[in-house]
Amino acid sequence: MTEAARIAHLGAVLASESRVALLCALMGGTAHTPTELARHVGLAGSTVSEHLGVLLDAGLVAVAAQGRHRYVRLAGERTADLLEHLGVVAALAGSPSSPRVPAALAYARSCYGHLAGELGVRLHDALVTSGVVAGDEHGHRWVTDAGRVVLDRAGVVVVPRAGRALVRPCLDWTARRDHLAGAVGDALLRRAVGAGWLRRHPTQPRALRLTDPGRDAFADAFELELP
Repeated sequence: MTEAARIAHLGAVLASESRVALLCALMGGTAHTPTELARHVGLAGSTVSEHLGVLLDAGLVAVAAQGRHRYVRLAGERTADLLEHLGVVAALAGSPSSPRVPAALAYARSCYGHLAGELGVRLHDALVTSGVVAGDEHGHRWVTDAGRVVLDRAGVVVVPRAGRALVRPCLDWTARRDHLAGAVGDALLRRAVGAGWLRRHPTQPRALRLTDPGRDAFADAFELELP
């Protein structure tokens, strides 16, 4: 299969709004059963199973069995990056104004394993301004020596993984500016959710809610003042 044919095949897979909705529901980075996904996107279970089969064959999702249940998740970070970048392109192609999205998702959401939305962008900017993260004109990012101390004091435990960037920018499709991805971005989100700085929305899998302790914690740890 030629490169053009492979891209065309992927385009055909993503031409279904229902299949894209299933992928977007998995962008939070957590696994869900087909029943949970059917409830979330408002489709019949049999229809969801068919779509998941197509996505599995395309290598966009992975399925794992645990007991009597099957759990579906995105195939990996590259799939999440693809969806995020397609979101940016779609927003720019559709209108010069900001894309219309639910307020909860626009403010704070999980982008696979890291924090996105307005809060994610503001955290990225605060980390750069305070010198925790440095960068260059080519888009490279790295954690400074002083930044490692700041992350350690905030209880952010970074788990490096071979072949994966420690820190990198990820273009936010709603804010159209960078938020922070990579192992550091994942560690920040784990810390924020684990410490109760952010709470997951009960019905929107990706949406995150800032708590009052979280507002104080972001200010104390990263000099990020939030309203």
